Amino acid sequence: MKLEGFELITTALPLVSPFRTSFGVETERDVLLVRAVTDEGEGWGECVTMQDPLYSSEYLEGTLDVLRRYLVPALGGLPAVEAHRVAPALARFCGHRMAKAVLETAVLDAELRHRGVSFGRELGAVHDSVPCGVSVGIMDSVPELLDAVAGYLEQGYARIKLKIEPGWDVEPVRAVRERFGDDLLLQVDANTAYTLKDSGQLARLDPFDLLLIEQPLPEEDIRGHAELQRRIATPVCLDESIVSARAAADAISLGACQVVNVKPGRVGGYLEARRIHDVCAAHDVPVWCGGMLETGIGRAANLALAALPNFTLPGDTSASSRYFHQDLTPPFELVDGRMAVPTSPGLGVEPIAELLADARREWIAV
Repeated sequence: MKLEGFELITTALPLVSPFRTSFGVETERDVLLVRAVTDEGEGWGECVTMQDPLYSSEYLEGTLDVLRRYLVPALGGLPAVEAHRVAPALARFCGHRMAKAVLETAVLDAELRHRGVSFGRELGAVHDSVPCGVSVGIMDSVPELLDAVAGYLEQGYARIKLKIEPGWDVEPVRAVRERFGDDLLLQVDANTAYTLKDSGQLARLDPFDLLLIEQPLPEEDIRGHAELQRRIATPVCLDESIVSARAAADAISLGACQVVNVKPGRVGGYLEARRIHDVCAAHDVPVWCGGMLETGIGRAANLALAALPNFTLPGDTSASSRYFHQDLTPPFELVDGRMAVPTSPGLGVEPIAELLADARREWIAV
């Protein structure tokens, strides 16, 4: 196959309800899709950058700029449409892992569609469905939170993750545990909202038998996380801190985490995400697949990744209806707490054309 170019497609999807974390409130998802076009077909990828640089240093307009000015032109010299060639071709550009990831994903999708191989088979999936958890944002009140959790459990979600921040941590966790019992798989996510000085407060979560506490400290504070893990019994899970397989190996060797959240966009793509999976498996550290409010394009790829053997904890691959009234693909649905891994070539899904009729499009030839 010969690579002809990429189409950058941006649109916005309103969320079913506002989603609040320690770094802000989202009411819609600004979506960036990339379509890789070859002389034999096409492939799709979804970029997980947010509108503003709050979760990471990357943001939507900056991603569009670096794609059009640097990253897409750099792929013009690829001798073949093969995903493993993308990262080396882009390596001289610092950072911008989410932007790099969407290009690699689109190329991988095109390659696999041409070969007739699914994402799951290519990555090494061993399951045909995966257990699904749900992420519950910060609420205005504990009763509102309890109602939301009850609704998600009725829908069949296998695990509940509560977003927390200073002032919204022990009490909501206690209320959920008391209401729904000790058998509920429960974890919390701080999104870097605490410092090591808060270790005493975080230790107050220990009695609630949480699966983990996710990214309590700033992303660069690996040693701080190691010290925090010595002070608390709840397993520390790293998210923002894990940007590569090397970063995962370093964090594990320092004792900074007992669990790793793998987000392919954050680490530069699904091939690097698989390497992180392998590193963690070699050190007996379980992993799970995080979510970034993806549409069905990103969700399909995440399901394939989450079907690898060391993804032993339910991830954030919620049903389409958790976030969107209308997904960009046919909806992904929960069945008995699990979601099926697509088996058709490539991602196994593609956007519904009419839903992108009003999207902004930009073509970049290579």
